[in-house]
Amino acid sequence: MKFEHLIEINDLNNSFVPQMTREQLWNGLVLRAEFPKLFVSYLDSCNITSRDLDSLTRTLQFGELRVNDHVQFNFLNFVHYQVHKQGEIPESSMRMTIEEPFPRALFVRFSYDDGHTDEEDEVNAVYNDFRKSAYVEADIDTVKVLREMHEIGRLNNLLT
Repeated sequence: MKFEHLIEINDLNNSFVPQMTREQLWNGLVLRAEFPKLFVSYLDSCNITSRDLDSLTRTLQFGELRVNDHVQFNFLNFVHYQVHKQGEIPESSMRMTIEEPFPRALFVRFSYDDGHTDEEDEVNAVYNDFRKSAYVEADIDTVKVLREMHEIGRLNNLLT
């Protein structure tokens, strides 16, 4: 299943919604990668096992399920999550890309790829519709947390 959707960050027509800068939004996306428990309530733990200037490797613990992933950062542009096949966990990826079609008009494009073929997607169409809906809801929750962090000034310091 390949799926993407867009969430508006700054509503330039609504002065009641505090606007983020691209840097603040970036800081929030990095924060989500480094401290995912702030965004995913059912995550038990996250251990960063390696880090360099533009990536990190993590182990996520969900009850008995352990998932290893690699997160790549492209400064002020995107955060890319890659899960390689491990046991019964298939390969998958997710990318959060900052889009700014004109100044201050910020959006995040969430792109998912579960590595399945078109034929597999056709067989799993009903299940994939449910997953798409769950992804959109999770991404809306992510943006909600980012907005809350922005309001208290937590996104002001550059993280990477």
